[in-house]
Amino acid sequence: MRPDMPRKPVATAASVLIRGAFLIVVLVTTLVSACPKSCNCAEKNGMMVVQCTSRNLEKIPSDLPRDTVSLLLGSNRITTIPNQAFKDLPRLQQLDLSRNAIEDVEAGAFLGVSEGLRTLDLSNNRIRSVPKEAFARLQAKIRLSSNPWHCDCNLQEVLRELRLDPETVGEVSCHTSVQEEYAGKPIIQVLDSGINFCNFHHRTTDVAMFVTMFGWFTMVITYVIYYVRHNQEDARRHLEYLKSLPSSSQISKDFDTISTVL
Repeated sequence: MRPDMPRKPVATAASVLIRGAFLIVVLVTTLVSACPKSCNCAEKNGMMVVQCTSRNLEKIPSDLPRDTVSLLLGSNRITTIPNQAFKDLPRLQQLDLSRNAIEDVEAGAFLGVSEGLRTLDLSNNRIRSVPKEAFARLQAKIRLSSNPWHCDCNLQEVLRELRLDPETVGEVSCHTSVQEEYAGKPIIQVLDSGINFCNFHHRTTDVAMFVTMFGWFTMVITYVIYYVRHNQEDARRHLEYLKSLPSSSQISKDFDTISTVL
């Protein structure tokens, strides 16, 4: 046997280890960078950009690459942003959901990406209101224009915590309002004029309470009148009986007369 014969198993084991490591790297890369069939994925300047624009999507894809930095979902038919919709995208910085049919933004919609997100576009949707918790800790510059917003205390408190895109802030308008005279006006213009929808809410509550109390008072008075009217005969008999009783002055005179006789 030649001296170099024992080296073959070592070489074979080494090659197996190298091939195994290579397969693992390929597998991990495939899992991390897998692209949904309905989207196009490309790396630009070291960032993974996932392009899903105009694909007739009705919901947000669940099989997005974990290394996605920019996610473009504009011009689809998405109606809801569910809780933790982007929780598996830790590197997400840009999110475009404009020109969809979004009506419902759930309270935990941006959990997991709220602190890393830099831009969020929700313009041209059907959003009337959002929970205050939905944008909690969100540092992104946000576009909310061209939505049928309902201006009330809740929306006022939501906007207080957001960084609205200055280029579109004037296009965020009250489609409806708790005070009808502000419907159709830019929200920022209304709030800058000193209007406080929360104070209006409190006043409305006070008025409702007053109306409720007045209603109870009216019911009590009505019941008393009803009771009196349906018991007039008994009341008349009681009154006649009381009139038939001798008065205190008459009793006093009778007592004096008895005392004189005695």
